[in-house]
Amino acid sequence: MNKRKRSTGSSPAKGKSYGASSKPRSGRSNASSSGTYSPRSEDAAKKVSTSHSSAAPAKSGGKGTKTAALSKRPGNAPYRKSEPPRQYKVSEPDELLNFLLKHVKSGRNAVKSILGRGQVSIDEKVVTKFNEPLLPGQIVSISKEGAVAAPSLTGINILHEDDDIIVIRKEAGLLSIAADKSDDLTAYRQLMAHVRRSNPLNRVFIVHRLDRDTSGVMMFAKSEEVQQQLQHNWKENVQDRVYVALVEGKVAQEEGTISSWLKETKTLKMYSSSRPNDGQHAVTHYKRLKANREFSLLEVRLETGRKNQIRVHMEDIGHPIAGDRKYGARTRDLGRLGLHARLLSFIHPTTGKLMTFETDIPKPFLYPFRGETTSAQ
Repeated sequence: MNKRKRSTGSSPAKGKSYGASSKPRSGRSNASSSGTYSPRSEDAAKKVSTSHSSAAPAKSGGKGTKTAALSKRPGNAPYRKSEPPRQYKVSEPDELLNFLLKHVKSGRNAVKSILGRGQVSIDEKVVTKFNEPLLPGQIVSISKEGAVAAPSLTGINILHEDDDIIVIRKEAGLLSIAADKSDDLTAYRQLMAHVRRSNPLNRVFIVHRLDRDTSGVMMFAKSEEVQQQLQHNWKENVQDRVYVALVEGKVAQEEGTISSWLKETKTLKMYSSSRPNDGQHAVTHYKRLKANREFSLLEVRLETGRKNQIRVHMEDIGHPIAGDRKYGARTRDLGRLGLHARLLSFIHPTTGKLMTFETDIPKPFLYPFRGETTSAQ
């Protein structure tokens, strides 16, 4: 028995976003001009109908048992004929619901149900909005059954997506992009599959990276042109990048700045050179949010974006990031690296508008301070 599959909406990403975008497809929003949503592309499922043979009934064992001759496929299920969707060409500007009411011999509520089940597509893209604008030349298709929900994403939530960029929240433990041709699950690979569900020619392009064990806000471009524009003008486009870091020990100063020249060893570990101009200049600003004898919670702002910059600089001041054994940490209680990219604020490459995406401090970062009266800002 074939079961009808219905489109299921994706759970909203946890985070706040402010700003505007070009043709946003965001859902829930904490500001009027952008939102937080995990959009899903959907493929139309096919409804099938049983095809009966005209063969005469046969007799078996002297009893008049009737058998219908059905062509079989594995699992003894009969082949069923696919029914193509009904298609209508738009001849003048209109709204989708009004257009459907003109062409479908059903009531208003029935047409709304068809839309809600993901049975309607415009130029092969599933649309559920009643007021979706239509333009002359577009093809509206109505399938017999609703669209099949796209596979869920693992370790990432889409905070925002438009024609030019995708902004996500990555969980700790997920690679941004594979360093080689391995089959590791990555944010890049999942987003590539996500955009290709609507068009096999679509692609995503890496703009910046987060370490595997660092969680937080990341941005991808949807064209090479946008990628180059963002990367070549990174300092001008990015208005603010804020991390939170749980570090070992009590940081004495309320705030401070760390400046050094970073180099990399043959084993791919970064370190600060003692000689000026020996390596890449890196500047990190920090502010203490919470502290006790064992841990400090810091707000960290990057003036430069070097590989492992925060991790190296925290080790330099004698307060390595919790869980960061590579850079001097002794604790393992956190179960992950104590670093989270909390906020990313940038100028949109197409609209020129300021966009800001902010996520909550991970709860495990606050566990060492339970019961204390002060709170992280």
